[in-house]
Formats: sequence, C-alpha cells, structure tokens
Amino acid sequence: MPYNVTLSKLFKAAGWKVKISEKETCEPPHVTVCFKTKRWRINLRDHEFMDFSPNPDEVPSKLVKEIMSESTLKEIKDNWDEKYPNNPV
Repeated sequence: MPYNVTLSKLFKAAGWKVKISEKETCEPPHVTVCFKTKRWRINLRDHEFMDFSPNPDEVPSKLVKEIMSESTLKEIKDNWDEKYPNNPV
C-alpha cells in the first residue's frame, strides 16, 4: 500500500498528493508528487527532480518547500527506510 505524505490543507484541497509508491525497490529513494494525471519524482538523497517531463517548474515552489521542510522530509525518509530497508535513504 502506498504511503501518503501529510500535506497542508491548501495543497490537499487543490488536489496535490505526495506519496511513496509500491514496488520501488530497484529505484533510488524518492517521493512522487501527483497532480491529476501528472507525476514528478523527487530523489530523497540529493533532493532533485528525477525527470524532465513533466516540467518540474509546474510543481508550486511552496509545495516543494513544504516537502523539503525538516519535519516532512524526516517523515518521508523514515517511511521510505521502513518500507525499503534494503534500499535506505
């Protein structure tokens, strides 16, 4: 089951989701940002977007800041490490 990251009401109400997907054992640790049918992956080791399409500039900078906040990033990394202990952050 995917792990859904807790977002502020502002982004949640607008339809944004951030999650750790299933079956990601062979990929670098990352979180997936979702909006409608678009998906962006952010690497948890270097904090960079992993893909050029769709354009990462479409993700609101305030959402990226929220994801990269100390408390949210710790939540994400802890859950990744628990879910994929053989591929820790």
